[in-house]
Amino acid sequence: MDTLKPTGLNPSLYWEKEEPIQVSDGTEQTLKQEDFFALLTEQLANQDPTKPVDNDQLVAQMTSFTTADGIQQLNDNFNSFATSMTSNQALQASSLIGQDVLVQGNIGHKSDESSGLTGVIINEQSTTNTEISIINSSGEVVRTMDIGTLPAGNVEFNWDGTDNSGNPLPPGDYAVQVQGNIFGEATALPTAINRHVDSVSLAGSSQGVVLNLEGDVSIQLDDVIQIG
Repeated sequence: MDTLKPTGLNPSLYWEKEEPIQVSDGTEQTLKQEDFFALLTEQLANQDPTKPVDNDQLVAQMTSFTTADGIQQLNDNFNSFATSMTSNQALQASSLIGQDVLVQGNIGHKSDESSGLTGVIINEQSTTNTEISIINSSGEVVRTMDIGTLPAGNVEFNWDGTDNSGNPLPPGDYAVQVQGNIFGEATALPTAINRHVDSVSLAGSSQGVVLNLEGDVSIQLDDVIQIG
């Protein structure tokens, strides 16, 4: 009895595997100083002997090569300088850990029942009937302080952390709102609050040094108005 033996396909009939297509990342489009000198060498090697390249053209090309290389070195040095400056700022900012910094705004953090808030009222003109309102995270006014007439300038204030009845309030974030009369018109006055620095972070080059404040708030070092 005859039998059939599988012979398989002729290997010559197989589809050949294609080489993967290389995707350009754009780096080969950047010319370096070595590329410029290679181009100049090729230009000199293939120039017409009867019409050699003019000396002025060679000098201009060499000047262009030197300028391009100088710009690249300047960029490298600037990046190194920026990194060094950021590191120095981080080192200096580390000395702020555990200290209070004055930050413009009206939100402060009460760390415990025995603590309060301090800050500055930024007063461009003298005011009368000036009043400070302390507001909790629920939007309730928990303390009102009448401080009367204030002169123009930065005036310090202090809240002991108690309500109108003298009871200590729980820890948390509290807002400070100040209002006074200027020429008989009620006006809201801006404030700056002292915040405690818990730690320092070295963020990206665009952000620089970041101070992490008590109460889970982060600010840039440039936002600090006053230390202590």
